[in-house]
This record gives sequence, C-alpha cells and structure tokens, in this order.
Amino acid sequence: MAGAAALTVPLVVLAVLVALGVSAWGRGDLNRFICDGDCAPSNVTPPDGLAAAPAPSVPQPDAAAAGPVDPAKLEAAVADRLDAAALGPRVGFAATSPDGTELFASGARAYAPASTTKVLTGFAALSTIEPGTRFTTKVVRSGDGIVLVGGGDPYLATKPAAKNDDRVVQADLTTLARRTASALEAAGTTTVRLGYDASLFTGAGASPAWEPSYLTGNIVTPVSALWVDQGVTDGIHDLEPADDAARTFARLLADRGITVDGRPSSAAAPAGSQDVAAVRSATIEQIVETLVRVSDNLAAEVVLRHVAIAAGRPADFAGGAAAVTAALDAADVDTTGLVLGDGSGLSRDNRIAPRTLVQALAAAHRSPRTSTLLADLPVSGFTGTLVRRFAELENARGVVRAKTGTLTGIHSLAGYATDADGRPVLFAVMADRADEAQPVQAQAALDRVAAAIAACSCG
Repeated sequence: MAGAAALTVPLVVLAVLVALGVSAWGRGDLNRFICDGDCAPSNVTPPDGLAAAPAPSVPQPDAAAAGPVDPAKLEAAVADRLDAAALGPRVGFAATSPDGTELFASGARAYAPASTTKVLTGFAALSTIEPGTRFTTKVVRSGDGIVLVGGGDPYLATKPAAKNDDRVVQADLTTLARRTASALEAAGTTTVRLGYDASLFTGAGASPAWEPSYLTGNIVTPVSALWVDQGVTDGIHDLEPADDAARTFARLLADRGITVDGRPSSAAAPAGSQDVAAVRSATIEQIVETLVRVSDNLAAEVVLRHVAIAAGRPADFAGGAAAVTAALDAADVDTTGLVLGDGSGLSRDNRIAPRTLVQALAAAHRSPRTSTLLADLPVSGFTGTLVRRFAELENARGVVRAKTGTLTGIHSLAGYATDADGRPVLFAVMADRADEAQPVQAQAALDRVAAAIAACSCG
C-alpha cells in the first residue's frame, strides 16, 4: 500500500503539471519558447468554436450550434468601445453573421484601410486564381545563350529553405543553377551569355499612390516578376531587383563550373524557346496564407498582378485594382466608396468601407475555394501580426482571428470573433484619423472592440 501511495503522488503532480501546461499553451504563454514568438498556424491549437471542421479542414465560423446573434446586444457591447479617444473622430464599424446578415454598423463611409486591404487582395486571388496554381521561374535557350525568366514568385529565394522555415519558400536560385548547370554540361556547354526577362508584369514598380519615400527610404522593393529574397540584401531594398537576381544567378552558375560571358542584361525570352531548367513556387493558396498572416506588403503587390493576369487585365497596379473590384462585384460584395491604388494597403489614398471588408469575409466563408482566407487570419495572441496583441485581454486570446492595418494615424482590424457562447461574428473596425501620438493606445482600443464581442453573450 505504501508503494502504491508513493506512486500516486508523482502521478498527481504530473497530472497537475500537464493541466497547467495545457492551460499555458491555450493562453499562448508558451509561444516565445515553442515558436520564438509567432506560432505558425500548424502550431496553434484552435480554441473552442474555431476548431477545424472535417471538410473543409479549416477553421470556419458556424452559427448553428449557439443560435443567432441579437443585434441590439452586439451594439450595446461595442458602442462605448468605438468612442475611445485614441481612435479619433472618424471610426467605422460593421458586423455580420457568417451568412452575411448585417448585425450592426456605424460610420458607413469608406476609410483609409492600411493593411486590411490585403483581405480584399487575398479574396480576389483565391476566387480568381485556381488555389493550386504555382508560378515557375525558369531558364530557356536563346541562341548561344540562356535567359532567366521571372514567373512572379514572390518568395523566390537565393538558397533552399531550412527545414523549419515557412512552407511558402519552395523555389530557389541555387537549385535552379544546379539544374541549369547539369543540363548545360550534358549538352557540352560550359560558357554562356545570360539574359533576364521580367516582362510578365507591366507598368511602374511603385504605385503613384505611394509616398516617394517608400523607395528612397528603403521601405519597399519595386514590384518585379523576377526578384530573389524579395530584392532585399542585408536589409537593403534593391532598386533593380531583376538585374540583381540575374547577377546572383550568374554567380551561382559560376560556382558550378558554368562561365557567364559578360554582365547579365535584360532580354526577352524567344517565343517557343527550349526550357533548360525550372523551379516552382508554393501554391497561391499558401502564398496568400503567408502574406495575410505576416502582412507581407511586397508579396501582396506581386499577387495583385497575378490577379490582374488571371482576369485578363494589364499586370500593373491599375489592372490589379480593377480585377480585385471585379472579383468583389462578382461575389455581390458592396464596393461603395472603394478606391484601390495597390494590393498591400501602403497607399494612404485607398478607401474601403467596413461593410466591404465584412462582406468579403462572408463571401469567402460561403465558398470552399475561398474559405481558407478566414483560416489565414492571424489568431489573437498566437500568430502573425496579432502575436503580441491582446496580452491583457485574456477572454479574447485565441478566439479572435483578424487582419490588422496600421499606418501613421490609421488603424483597422477586420476578421471574426466568437462571443461568450460560441456565436461567430464577422467584424471590421476602422479609424483613419487616430491620434498619431498614441499608436499603441489606438491598437489596444481596436483590440478592446474585438474583446467586447468575445465577452458578449449576444444571443
């Protein structure tokens, strides 16, 4: 008996430790140890109400179990939060049920959205482009030389991704150089001239709606169908990313015994030219997941051009914006007041109404093809741009999924939350004249709006 009692005590202690560990994991307290900060979706245990459904296997809001939301109760829960001083005098809010039924709205105008623009870009990408589509970077023959042809892979890298890196990095120039060198050597060629073709995209690499300092201040890389590491080397954004990618490729070929004669130069790939080697990107579905989760401005602009191409429009800023609007119109999303100058939200001239954002999310929810967009949204306190937010709002940690938007004086949040009884509410809250001296307070005020939904027994 004494031996059994002695064994029981450690088991009880172990059970308590396990329970504490599970609780800490559920609150996100272990993120910094397990994921070094941002836990990717595969490392997140979905909270109750957001668990993955068997088919499709993504977190989906489901109002059936808990019953409908009472609009009056929802309004009462959030109204005072929308008056936070840090948000300034222009605050808009809209909320719907998952089927798109409007629950409560205030401030019906369109607002400067910042990065919540990516909700629309992501929706248009998934609805316009087959989700399994990959983009090919290849080398083709051109006379006595070769041409490196950009396929618009926003995550083309110099080197293969490390085993634990984001799955979105699936193509790299090192692998392409190895395959190219092998093919050239098999054909008896050890010296070539190298050209590069980035003509898949057209128009300017920087939006006319952007601040000039975005380029001169090392904030963005000009959008290109051919770049490597997003045109960033040692923290510096290259102003000629296609040329830089070609020079990197020439060096990698040289490392493998292929001499590049002269400096790489811009050259159109001949029609019907023979392929030498190729690498393929992650799928557009995987690309959208990453750009939404981490709010990747550069990837969003590349994806905007792919949306334009898929819609048969010019692969530039205007063509992409028109294609996004067309995708929203086709899904019966209200686009009143919509103005888009880019796909990332860097433009301060963009205008989106809260109603447009929530209706886009509701439209995404209705279709298996686009429903992954809701699962891509950062999880409060766990992933992406929300990993360090909601720290003092424990009731809302893990029960809110939302895309953030932040520029000076502009703050927005769009996604969905489950109320205290598990009822999902799609919402968007936007402020574009927030107190510029209180950015942290403004973000916290948005978080408290979402937390008020999570704390509400809104049935």
